[in-house]
Amino acid sequence: MSVAAPVLEPGATIGILGSGQLGRMLALAAARLGFRCHIFAPDRDSPAFDVARETTRAAYTDEQALTRFAQSVDVVTYEFENIPAEATTFLAARVPVLPDPQVLATTQDRVAEKDFVAGLGIGTTPYAAVATAAELAAALDRIGRLAVLKTRRFGYDGKGQAMIDNDTTPEKAWQEVGAQPSILEGFVPFAREVSVVAARAADGTVECFDITENEHRDHILKVSRAPARVSDATAQEAQRIAETIAHKFGYVGVLAVEMFVLGDGGLLVNEIAPRVHNSGHWTLDGASVSQFEQHIRAVAGWPLAKPIRHGRVEMVNLIGQEIEDYRKWLTVPGAAVHLYGKTTVRAGRKMGHVTRVFAD
Repeated sequence: MSVAAPVLEPGATIGILGSGQLGRMLALAAARLGFRCHIFAPDRDSPAFDVARETTRAAYTDEQALTRFAQSVDVVTYEFENIPAEATTFLAARVPVLPDPQVLATTQDRVAEKDFVAGLGIGTTPYAAVATAAELAAALDRIGRLAVLKTRRFGYDGKGQAMIDNDTTPEKAWQEVGAQPSILEGFVPFAREVSVVAARAADGTVECFDITENEHRDHILKVSRAPARVSDATAQEAQRIAETIAHKFGYVGVLAVEMFVLGDGGLLVNEIAPRVHNSGHWTLDGASVSQFEQHIRAVAGWPLAKPIRHGRVEMVNLIGQEIEDYRKWLTVPGAAVHLYGKTTVRAGRKMGHVTRVFAD
């Protein structure tokens, strides 16, 4: 049984599960509104720890630590979807947890997520659940190639994925993902990748940011641009899809819906992120309210703000060694530099980002 969420007053404490850059930016947004934050995570290299009033470093399975954490906060939220759903369920019996742990459980399983979206009558890429190499071979016969095999759980930024072309055997692809329960998704020729970042309050109010166009490199988001180069009809439909998903979940907080835009302007949902999202970082400098403030407002029971985009906006991720060139951005007119305070540089690791706002 979940605990009902109150309307928080300034000075209340918001608990955040996870201590990466998203947790860091959530804590900074909370501080701006007068809230305190308590970060819970097992990691040593934790950017969010630097900006929080309280921190707990413990495993997500440590029930004693979770109990103490629940007693110290007024509401709990999370910064990424790989938090064990069991931890959020445990906490929800003691303190309000938003978004609801059931949302986390659904979106952690790619097959359950696709089934959820398809059940709403919203288009997705062709897909099939596979649990063995033999099931993968049969699914390939139905869906065809090109295709991508993804683990059902705990994959992001290209991790836990294998592309399957005409030269790839099912056995090879199956081993590449670790021979674990997976989903096969048919490759769809698309014009561009987009996302809608939306906030939903407990009273059902939804506010969407402008549809964003995303450019990936090596399966990692490199550049986001708002607004996306799509027709008004496609933009409106993308927002309708995001709102439909948020309402069906009974969602409270910010979520992102990633979609493919087809040649005719149609849309297919790729993934749902039940949290603030990398493709929404442009809102920090490019909109009247950021995705992080919207999330804090929602979980605190406050009214959502009406997002107003300041102009044409571009966000560039600083990945791996690119962080060493941060100084070149400091003298670029209109550029805002965000460094995450990570002490270890690794290939493929998001170390910071730069936002630029241009006149419309």
